[in-house]
Amino acid sequence: MSQESIWSTRYREAGEEYLFGTEPNRFLARRQGLLEGGRTALSVADGEGRNSVWLAEQGLDVTAIEISAVAIEKARRLAAGRKVSVDFIQADMLAPGWPPEAMQGRFDWVIGVFIQFVGPEWRERQFETMKALTAPGGCILLQGYTPKQLEYRTGGPSAVENLYTEEILRAAFADWTIEELASYEEDITEGAGHKGRSALIGMVARKPG
Repeated sequence: MSQESIWSTRYREAGEEYLFGTEPNRFLARRQGLLEGGRTALSVADGEGRNSVWLAEQGLDVTAIEISAVAIEKARRLAAGRKVSVDFIQADMLAPGWPPEAMQGRFDWVIGVFIQFVGPEWRERQFETMKALTAPGGCILLQGYTPKQLEYRTGGPSAVENLYTEEILRAAFADWTIEELASYEEDITEGAGHKGRSALIGMVARKPG
């Protein structure tokens, strides 16, 4: 089954509910002040729109990339209900030839929240795509789970190789300035999909200008 089918099925089964809620990811929301230094933002694997809609509410010009048509439909409803504009694009960020040239180097912020649906064999490609989308001097913000999350089982992938460590992220962004990188534990409530004590990791990294 393709990633599009897997995620569309999950979002469809949630019905009118939003699988991961409608409020922004906490790590992202807590960095609201940092976003004032940018004008454009891209949310990758955006899901049902909770993060892209919040970014638009902060006054940013927001684009959202999502593989699932079902998720995009729900995200559009959320944006309309909150009276903000987001450019929703259905695309596979790992597809050959993606991102298109017109999108490369365009975004002051590239946001990836719980995008650990790939293992090491695709992670480099995923990160390189995000780097290509980021404007010189712009930032990538990542939120993910660490391997300890397998003990909690409150969300995220079941494969340990998909999870982040500080060492993995430092190596992946060795040519960027890592402005923040921390592993921590916290209780989170993000719809039915992420709920309970969680082993988390967050990073903000800046592209050379």
